[in-house]
Amino acid sequence: MLTDDELTMLEAIRTSGSLSRAAARLGKAPSTVSHAARQLESRFDALLFDRRRYRMELTPAGQLLADESRRLMADSERLNQRIRQIANGWEDRLWIVTDEIVEFELLMPLIDAFDKLQSGVSLRLTSEVLGGTWEALRDGRADLVIGATNEPPAISKLQWAELGVMEWVFAVSPRHPLSQAGEPLTREQIAAHRSVVVADSSRTQHARVYGVLGGQSVLAVPSMYAKIVAQRAGLGVGWLPRHRVASLLARGELLELQTREPREPNTLFAGWRTDSSGRALKWWLEQLKQPRLAQHILRGIDRFEARRT
Repeated sequence: MLTDDELTMLEAIRTSGSLSRAAARLGKAPSTVSHAARQLESRFDALLFDRRRYRMELTPAGQLLADESRRLMADSERLNQRIRQIANGWEDRLWIVTDEIVEFELLMPLIDAFDKLQSGVSLRLTSEVLGGTWEALRDGRADLVIGATNEPPAISKLQWAELGVMEWVFAVSPRHPLSQAGEPLTREQIAAHRSVVVADSSRTQHARVYGVLGGQSVLAVPSMYAKIVAQRAGLGVGWLPRHRVASLLARGELLELQTREPREPNTLFAGWRTDSSGRALKWWLEQLKQPRLAQHILRGIDRFEARRT
């Protein structure tokens, strides 16, 4: 790798195209620059400068040396920054996995606030569904999970905290046959129609579904938003987070129906491993302890507040 002075010399020769102009730019005598250039060629045993014309230019080998040295110096500086970062208690990267039920937009103010710390920690945010959320923490694909909807499993060194409770509503399109059925709905009435579910992303455990009755046909979709859209279109029935569909219920685009067996509210959890104790994780946990933030996450985003045209 080149020294700073050698890289500066290469850049001066490349941009000026003249030994004398490069020397003037560097504040050195032309003979000094010429000697340094020849020493560089001797070290690499390669012709780095084209002196055959009136201009002095880098050969392809010289240009490669300049480009790669510049890249290596940048990589070295980034490595030094990361070393200082780790030495100051910050992680190199924090991997956050949210259950799909938690909208990404809800975390954007937190990401913005975290960026202002200028910690240098890279954030990676991905989402999972149901069992896949805890599984990501168990398998090392997450440092922190937010919004897990089922009970914390037996994971070594797991620590968790409750974020709050999410309420559900059984909802159908006004065009769906169940909208004309008498209430409260029985299991048999519901089982006769297709249920829309968000597919469990668990890779190793048996996939779980909620709100599906024995023998009931299922439409599995990739997200809660897709589930809401499908039910609004009459493609199936199922339970939806109340706050996520409040505007659709208010406008009559979805109908809330009473059932003989109501669904219990879900407790949402945050989880992390006790063997992870970096400053970034601690900062995020402090934010999640704030009651207003927890309520913000539980309420979710009603994407249907503004009527679509």
